[in-house]
Amino acid sequence: MINDYKIYCAGEFISTPQQFEVINPYSQTPFATTYLADEQIINKAIVQGLKSASELNELSSGERSNILLFISNEINANKTYLAELLCKESAKPYKYALAEIERSVHTFLIAAEETKRLPKEFISLDWAPNGKNKKGLVQHFPIGLVAGIAPFNFPMNLAVHKIAPAIAAACPIILKPASKTPLSTLELAKIIDKSNLPKGALSILPCSREAGNILITDERIKLLSFTGSPEVGWKMKANAGTKKVVLELGGNAGVIISDKYTKQDVITKCIYGAFAYSGQICIHAQRFIVHDSLFHDFVMQLKKETKKIQNQEPTSFDCNFSVMIDEENAVRAENWVKEAMNEGAQLICGGERKGNYFSPTILTNCPTNSKVYSEEVFAPIITIEPYSNNISEAVKQLNKTRFGLQCGIFTDSVEELNYCFEHAEVGGVIHNDVPTIRFDQMPYGGIKESGLGREGVKYAIQDMLEPKVLVW
Repeated sequence: MINDYKIYCAGEFISTPQQFEVINPYSQTPFATTYLADEQIINKAIVQGLKSASELNELSSGERSNILLFISNEINANKTYLAELLCKESAKPYKYALAEIERSVHTFLIAAEETKRLPKEFISLDWAPNGKNKKGLVQHFPIGLVAGIAPFNFPMNLAVHKIAPAIAAACPIILKPASKTPLSTLELAKIIDKSNLPKGALSILPCSREAGNILITDERIKLLSFTGSPEVGWKMKANAGTKKVVLELGGNAGVIISDKYTKQDVITKCIYGAFAYSGQICIHAQRFIVHDSLFHDFVMQLKKETKKIQNQEPTSFDCNFSVMIDEENAVRAENWVKEAMNEGAQLICGGERKGNYFSPTILTNCPTNSKVYSEEVFAPIITIEPYSNNISEAVKQLNKTRFGLQCGIFTDSVEELNYCFEHAEVGGVIHNDVPTIRFDQMPYGGIKESGLGREGVKYAIQDMLEPKVLVW
């Protein structure tokens, strides 16, 4: 049976003449249909979103908190069904899909708490002679209508990281989900529609890139929050006019394995960082930089464990590894590996493709300009290279990239950790673990070409507010 999912425009579930099928990436069969919004529907969502702004702003922080808590509880009550749906539309292993839904529960819960403590500040103005007996109150007000554009790899939680802060900040929001994975957020719309959120304050509209361009260029939208590729994100920023833009873009995450780390859990953690989500995550542990005294043993141990990984049906709770989102991306991964090998890289294991399945792949001796080393691979491919001197050499290798999202460092040395924290050109350093870790309350984002601004509920809320000062 193929289920039909209507899209959500300003409090109404509607269908459009543009119906399209949602394909299960694992079985390569359609299992649901939904619809695409055109520019007329998007314009209606903008108009109704603007109309809802005053009603949304009139809600107390407690009322908005209760709305967010209601949504959190409802997601939790339906998490098994939502995880199964997410698993089908993305081919993400069920245990990871369930973890994503549970993170969404937590993200709304965090937003419910942060709504109660939006920033406000009393300031003294008598530092200057003409400020004597003057006082100031800084209060933050909603920026206005928000447009959120979410990717396929975390179709629920990355959308929630735009929706929940917007509700907390009293900003109406229009969300464009990825066309390959729109169903989780359309089910979320059914939950939010039952809450006390004013109708019109949320729209969830799958649409073509051409129709969705209005979300980028329309000046009625005051903030654009985009998660996706750097090539698309920076082009959006150039076309966004005067609106504020938050970009959470690609990564090329490095992991330093120091000879000063003595615990035995490195391989287990590195296998997860290397191949979880089939590498389709911007904090995928892509480049391993290993002290040369450990290099050979590390490569052999990682190879041994990697060869145990099997492609399984993602709905099985035992599944840890599945297919990529589509064959186009699997072919790209295959070509990048072949290019690297033609340039001198050594294949340790993997490199095999069948349809949209690409086997977990390890390479060494990769030229630094090869795509698998220098670009965001977004596939189950890793490179391992040695460093021979002190931590400064490892960090220097780590920084040889145009990206700067997160890194990991395994070391028991406080000095090495401090050096990495101070000198690594990234937005986050993960100690004694892989960079494939994100907690939903922490500031999350990168520098260089990895993005602009930060997500994480509190920090996303700050971007959605404008400060205003009262002087008396």
